Amino acid sequence: INAEYMGIQFVLLISRQGKVRLAKWYTPLNQKERSKAVRDVCAMVIGRPSKLCNFLEWKDFKIVWKRYASLYFVTCIEKTDNELIHLEIIHHFVEVLDRYFGNVCELDLIFNFHKAYYILDEVLLNGELQETSKKAILRIISSQESLLESSAGGADKLE
Repeated sequence: INAEYMGIQFVLLISRQGKVRLAKWYTPLNQKERSKAVRDVCAMVIGRPSKLCNFLEWKDFKIVWKRYASLYFVTCIEKTDNELIHLEIIHHFVEVLDRYFGNVCELDLIFNFHKAYYILDEVLLNGELQETSKKAILRIISSQESLLESSAGGADKLE
């Protein structure tokens, strides 16, 4: 993991069983390093009692997470970053998912993973908060879906 890079190193959505439902990497890692990072983080986060704080030091970074229902939303950040800001970023992402899916659940993310990635890309850009307005994000997603539907309709007419 690149310690010179500022911001979020990676975002993971992990089920209580330890299955990764979404993984977004903002630093270049090979598959072996990613797998080890996921194993390490899963073991630390899932096994931790809920009464303890949601910040842990890991290597030269901090792991910040929040559990919503059956999913852990995890970010890996610089040691110097503010943990509370990253908890707010996680909460912001969850609120956008909730508004889009209407009370998001793990199955929504499994069957619509491409939409979850797209929403994450609208919230975070290169590991930094891109958009703070939930309305703006949902408007962008809605217009993107309209474009996809119109292009799919146009493709049908061409055949």
